[in-house]
Amino acid sequence: MVERLVSLSVGIMLSTSLLHALPEAFESRAEPHMLFAVLLGGLLAFFLLEKLSILRHSHHHEEDGHGHRHGHDKREAGKAGWMILVGDGMHNFTDGILIAAAFLADPHLGLVTGLAIIAHEIPQEIGDFIVLLNAGFSRARAYAYNLICSLMAVLGGVLGYFMLERGMEWIPYVLVFASSGFIYIAVSDLMPQMQRRATLRETIPQVILIALGVVIVLVLTGHAHAH
Repeated sequence: MVERLVSLSVGIMLSTSLLHALPEAFESRAEPHMLFAVLLGGLLAFFLLEKLSILRHSHHHEEDGHGHRHGHDKREAGKAGWMILVGDGMHNFTDGILIAAAFLADPHLGLVTGLAIIAHEIPQEIGDFIVLLNAGFSRARAYAYNLICSLMAVLGGVLGYFMLERGMEWIPYVLVFASSGFIYIAVSDLMPQMQRRATLRETIPQVILIALGVVIVLVLTGHAHAH
């Protein structure tokens, strides 16, 4: 099920950013060169965030020859669990702001942006839940903390709506930054996962689900980008 959601997410995220969010931003009065600069900066920023995440999760194990005290890994895993919760909460808060910006630009764009984020967040939240269990959290605590982190998106959406409503000129830049995140996640994270299953039997459903994601976005946005 998770593998299927990954394929669907690729279609939804790429079509949302390339067929709707970026055209919406570039049809505004914003300077195109600045928008491209934001796109470049966003791609590099997401690369650095992913790099920091990889470095953060690199740690030694007990009995690995490094002489850690007994229980070292358990404490480190617990710290990693809290770090994941903090990072996930901040990420969801940002997602809420991005959804608010998309709705302010165009209700259809807000709808497909929310759908793209949900499609990506479901497998990510499942992964976070498993990590929290491995870090020593009980099922009830892992579920409760994941729920609290998810609600940060609501807080970000409400604050983003009121802030951006007073600064509409910032919306194109927020849309471009959101698009850079969608494109980076789809191309750098999700598609390489799909390439690990290189058999024809696995490839056909992947292609079909990517196409389904594109079709969903086109249907929800009225088949074409228009004002």
